Amino acid sequence: MLPLDASNNLEPILSKTMADIVEARLRENFRKRNYKPGDALPTEMEMAQSLGVSRNVVREALSRLRMLGIVETKKKRGMVMAKPDILGSFEKLLDPFMIDEATLRDIFELRLVLEMGLPDLLFPRLTDEHVAELEKIAADELTADNFRIQNEIAFHGKLYEITGNQTLKRFQSMLLPIFAYVVALEEKPIRGKISHSGLVDLLRTGNKEAFRQGMLEHLRPHFDRLQHQL
Repeated sequence: MLPLDASNNLEPILSKTMADIVEARLRENFRKRNYKPGDALPTEMEMAQSLGVSRNVVREALSRLRMLGIVETKKKRGMVMAKPDILGSFEKLLDPFMIDEATLRDIFELRLVLEMGLPDLLFPRLTDEHVAELEKIAADELTADNFRIQNEIAFHGKLYEITGNQTLKRFQSMLLPIFAYVVALEEKPIRGKISHSGLVDLLRTGNKEAFRQGMLEHLRPHFDRLQHQL
């Protein structure tokens, strides 16, 4: 038999703590019982007795679920199912200085893909007032980098706002640090063939597919640069 050594690249044996197991069991139990936000949960003691573990272990598992926004404690009601903040944890970690290059690129690619899909939500909710607001933002475009960042944020943020999708709008706000980070990587400002003013013109035509193609041309430099990095 050959001796074991590091060159074999064996996977380490991972052992779960009791709190890990209890956390997984609680998640599974919540799903099976179809708990909804606001539903009352058993007490820590009841959970401990049901699972056959100490109350301290249950408390640690619940603390993790509380940090994730899955459960919360209500005055006079005890512990209840919470309405999870889906983007909460992601929002706290979305800092360019805390994320590696590959992940930053992935996040920026996600933003590009989302914006290509915006027309499907944008056009059914678009009004003349929205178009006028976008036109004003586009008219304020300047060449200086700091103003360019502000203009990108204002214009694209308005598009997300018009969709009426609060999760999209919040996600776009979370991506603001990525805007500045990506622009800082450019040796000189990169602009697509279609400007913000050009996108406004396409919005006026009411042609969803024409606007989608215009958005592709607007974002083309970013798509091309990311492609060259692969």
